[in-house]
Amino acid sequence: MSAADSLNADKAANKKVENNVQRDIGASDMAHIVLTFDNNRLAKALFGQFDEHLARIEQVLGVDIRSKGNQLTIRGEGAATQQARRALDELYSQLQKGREISLSDIDGTLKMSVAADDQLSLPTLESKSKLFSAQISTRKKTIFARTPTQDAYMRALDRSELVFGVGPAGTGKTYLAVAHAAQLLERGLVERIILSRPAVEAGERLGFLPGDMKEKVDPYLRPLYDALYDMMPAEKVERALTAGVIEIAPLAFMRGRTLAHSAVILDEAQNTTSMQMKMFLTRIGEGSRMIVTGDPSQIDLPNGQVSGLVEALRVLEDVENIVTVRFSEKDVVRHPLVAAIVGAYDRAHEKVSLKHKTPEN
Repeated sequence: MSAADSLNADKAANKKVENNVQRDIGASDMAHIVLTFDNNRLAKALFGQFDEHLARIEQVLGVDIRSKGNQLTIRGEGAATQQARRALDELYSQLQKGREISLSDIDGTLKMSVAADDQLSLPTLESKSKLFSAQISTRKKTIFARTPTQDAYMRALDRSELVFGVGPAGTGKTYLAVAHAAQLLERGLVERIILSRPAVEAGERLGFLPGDMKEKVDPYLRPLYDALYDMMPAEKVERALTAGVIEIAPLAFMRGRTLAHSAVILDEAQNTTSMQMKMFLTRIGEGSRMIVTGDPSQIDLPNGQVSGLVEALRVLEDVENIVTVRFSEKDVVRHPLVAAIVGAYDRAHEKVSLKHKTPEN
């Protein structure tokens, strides 16, 4: 074998080859696709232990997948087989880039693959033959959109200076916001990251907690710390916190500041008052990006007090250059039970609302 032939063989070792795409005779709405993966190690990771990844794809899409060595045969309804092929293609591509995949990655990729049949990818009209998911890359990891709403959210973060991400727990609102901020910092597009939550209403309760100021507020801000350490090496996070490049503070300490050249995130925004929300939004300065996340269904304010988030979504609805992305139970990526719980509560609240509505005369 010549040197050129050897080089071409090496390049082919990590490529997926589609051997055959054909229709079953006598079943116009059925199809089968045969895929061959030349890298046996990656194929094994793609199939999962005891083919558990393939079983999940079968369960979700209603197709039949048979494996023989490093070859797969996918049979089923035409659209479903194409969705399975797109998902497998994307997952194999991720493995080629050195990522590990889990069942949650399978679920997310399947959601994106199914959605590709319902809507064209943004920002260009790309072919449906391959998935084009938005992604956020930091030095420590790369995150791909797992649902169409996550995809829209990640693209909005790239384009807009002020983004609202609202919806139930487990949809990745805060995690993706922190990941985006870390990406901006690493690329030198901002000078600081500022993370805030309405840990207390106006600061009065801090005195009743033990420890210094950092120890008082840390329990409230722990989710933001967790996301940061997931995106950046621990030693870099510690240095940035010490140097003030990353600042984590309760909302009450934002008054009077102008936050220029910063990525600013307000989490749990449903628990802000109207005054606090207006105060926070008017802190944005030159070269800054602001992200506001929250769940309007989990407001902990005293009865009768209007949520600053709910009010802001209404007041700013028609303001240009402000983007609102709304997540739903379909976007929950934490655990299947979380989506079921969110859905059950939403249905219960709808029944209560209908029960208390006054009939029209």
